[in-house]
Amino acid sequence: MKDPAEEERDERAGSGSSPAVWTGRATNRVQWLLACGGAACLALGIVIAVESMWTSGIAALVMSVVGCIAAGLLILFGTLAFVHVAVKVDDDCLEVRCGHLGLPRRHIPLSHVVGADFAPAVTPRQWGGWGYRWLPEKGTAVVVRRGEALVLSLGDGHKFTVTVDDAESAVRVIRQRLRRRGTAL
Repeated sequence: MKDPAEEERDERAGSGSSPAVWTGRATNRVQWLLACGGAACLALGIVIAVESMWTSGIAALVMSVVGCIAAGLLILFGTLAFVHVAVKVDDDCLEVRCGHLGLPRRHIPLSHVVGADFAPAVTPRQWGGWGYRWLPEKGTAVVVRRGEALVLSLGDGHKFTVTVDDAESAVRVIRQRLRRRGTAL
């Protein structure tokens, strides 16, 4: 015999209702290795600055220190921004937040969405790498790992793709909300 919570869940699933807020995530552990490389470069710049006895002049020392620190910070923050992505779909919009700070962030009102599709196999190679990407023929994407993705068709003719776990259920939720609004799929 099922408990009341299971029966209610089965009724909702059978009636085609969707959760009030759908959330999904995708994570890329390889980005942590790249972040470690950035931290090592940053540490090298600090070590050079503190322990250096360069006899060739201050200009070479400053350029080395600044170069290592700048490269380390760029690599570190550039990779940590795309360690994971969080997607939230509510009644009004889809929100994508990247990294631990939630930046970059993309907010797309569902009133601007005309369709949602499931892409079973998206790779960083298709988009030119990890991160926030734009290609004229494909649109904009947030790619943090290879795998399934949600592809939105926007009213202005552009597409927005985001790699996220359980993208198929996100597509169902968005399509259901679009049907309720009377927006074409």
